[in-house]
Amino acid sequence: MSSMPEWMYPPREEGWYAEDLDRLTEAPRHTEIVDGALVFMMSPQRSWHSRLVSGLTFALEAQAPEELEVEREMTIRLDRKNRPEPDLVVADAEYRRRRTWFEPDEVLLVVEVVSPESEDRDRRSKPLRYAEAGIPHYWRIELEDDQVVAYVYELDRVSGAYGPPVPHRGRLELQVPFPVVVELDRLERRRGN
Repeated sequence: MSSMPEWMYPPREEGWYAEDLDRLTEAPRHTEIVDGALVFMMSPQRSWHSRLVSGLTFALEAQAPEELEVEREMTIRLDRKNRPEPDLVVADAEYRRRRTWFEPDEVLLVVEVVSPESEDRDRRSKPLRYAEAGIPHYWRIELEDDQVVAYVYELDRVSGAYGPPVPHRGRLELQVPFPVVVELDRLERRRGN
């Protein structure tokens, strides 16, 4: 029986805090802190996931107002014990070279592209956490019957929860958080094809 490496043991009885993530230099890429525990993304990334994230990154960068930052795989410090890493973040924040996370009040949109290993988190726990943190928009991108579907959530400021998700197939055209059009069926294609 092998023991865990020393760095995997939490530094305190209460577990890990969001700021601990920056000191975990030995942790694998895409490590998150959820409820004070380390969560590792250990499964190999699928080509579909990579293409979708790249396609969405290009589409959002091309259409987002200049003052907004579009970042891949950047964590959000939701609270003291939660620092998830969504696939994409659109933030009203100043670019800083050494930045490793965003505050929730800087984030306008979070995008998660669902993988088999992330289904439950992306469908259930992450929307709850993002809404509780006050993030106004959440998109969940899935592959259903060989078609890309974007489920769009918008925060109801009164209840503090997201309303029911609105599915978009073929084309995603929205006015918030900024005017954007995404041809969902084209996201998997390489640019120029």
